[in-house]
Amino acid sequence: MTTAASAVTTQYLCDYDRLTPELGVAALVGDVQVAIFRLADGSIHAVQNLCPFSGAYVLSRGITGSRGDVPTIASPLYKQVFSLLTGECLATMDKAPRPGMSPDLAVYPLTLDNGQVFIDLAGTE
Repeated sequence: MTTAASAVTTQYLCDYDRLTPELGVAALVGDVQVAIFRLADGSIHAVQNLCPFSGAYVLSRGITGSRGDVPTIASPLYKQVFSLLTGECLATMDKAPRPGMSPDLAVYPLTLDNGQVFIDLAGTE
């Protein structure tokens, strides 16, 4: 989690206290659907909401967890597991991604400033 917002490249997303720990929420930022998560430790993460294996916008409804020290999200449809830090697919469940799609997720940097969450769609963590 970062602590300062850049007015040039970030966009207001929501107030931090509106995010329920351990539950995801979807947001449409411009024309991009993102899945946002606030974990039990207070950290916040954002990834693309589109699951590359099912082709459905469902990752915000996934199951949060961890692999060691790595926070993860499991797709609610086919149960692929992704790192919330890097977007890397950690378990494909023996399924290939949809044609033309990477098995990994886009990760969007979030900043927290005075209790407000900002997202930067221009860069990835």
